[in-house]
Amino acid sequence: MDISKAVAIVTGGASGLGVATAQAFVAAGAQVTIFDRDPEGADVAQKIGAGFAQVDVTDEASVLAGLARVDGLNVAINCAGIATAEKTLGRDGPHQQSSFARTVDINLCGTFNVARLAAAQMAQGGVMINTASVAAFEGQKGQAAYAASKAGIAGLSLPMARDLARAGIRVMAIAPGIFRTPMLESLGEEVMAGLAKDVVYPARLGDPAEFAALARFIVECDYLNGTTIRLDGALRMP
Repeated sequence: MDISKAVAIVTGGASGLGVATAQAFVAAGAQVTIFDRDPEGADVAQKIGAGFAQVDVTDEASVLAGLARVDGLNVAINCAGIATAEKTLGRDGPHQQSSFARTVDINLCGTFNVARLAAAQMAQGGVMINTASVAAFEGQKGQAAYAASKAGIAGLSLPMARDLARAGIRVMAIAPGIFRTPMLESLGEEVMAGLAKDVVYPARLGDPAEFAALARFIVECDYLNGTTIRLDGALRMP
């Protein structure tokens, strides 16, 4: 697909990997609409030259209202998600079922909700890119909910690609390692340096622009379909 002919939505597009992707696609000539539940995302969208719709990815009516504002959709990039840290059995007792369900609902069910509804809008075919994580393969302590949700994203790639082949829609996932996002930066430079030391090469945190570059390559390379690409500097979480 010619990136300049892409009409894309980016969920969670007001910050982190999402805004980097939206900005890169706009710069390449694509039409982009940011979906984000934070109304302040409208200011971010205006700044980078994208459209904006306030959308809750877990709510069907909200997603449909956002999609109604996009004409000719052919690319859907799902970056919306949350991270939780809670052990299966911690000092205060068992993992809260409510926090596990919320994480899976936003990260996995929300991604599928947008994907299924976006697929119905892609009359001329298109590309889906979902965001997994290296935690899908090497979840750490306290990541039961997060790792499960991201493993689900990786597991969606092949069956969705098979389901949507007749419609001419490709489905891919990116599994990023440790990236320098606002959420991670809030931990401080010392913590980030400690995380970066486990990356094989280059020994640093990922740049959101690199995630955006891979998303663009996936859109442009028509033979990529039905799998998950790790983007992690050969990191294998301990």
